[in-house]
Amino acid sequence: MNVALWIIAGLLAAGFLASGIGKLTQPKEKLAARGLEYVESFSAGTIKAIGVLEILAAVGLILPAALDIAPVLVPLAATGLVLLMIGAIITHLRRHDGAQTIVVNLTLLTLAVLVAWGRFGPHSFTG
Repeated sequence: MNVALWIIAGLLAAGFLASGIGKLTQPKEKLAARGLEYVESFSAGTIKAIGVLEILAAVGLILPAALDIAPVLVPLAATGLVLLMIGAIITHLRRHDGAQTIVVNLTLLTLAVLVAWGRFGPHSFTG
């Protein structure tokens, strides 16, 4: 299970790192043109803040445990992603976005819950 948690955390980290970098480096209009219509519901600053949170979560899922420096940050980062995905799901439901978008967010939410549960509980780095 430890290996599975590392793989899941790595996949989540890669995805959210890419997503966060995209939100930080591209203007809101370009993100909307790429198909991320939900950005119209937020200010440019909020989009950048979401990008920063995604990058921090991505780093927090891997580096603390890999460097053995404050590995308790791993489940906290996963918990942060859980909260971020709950917000994303609420946003997409309010906007009446497609079911596919919500399914993706639910999948990411489930994976983040699994990492948080595993790293807080039976496969903790501090245990």
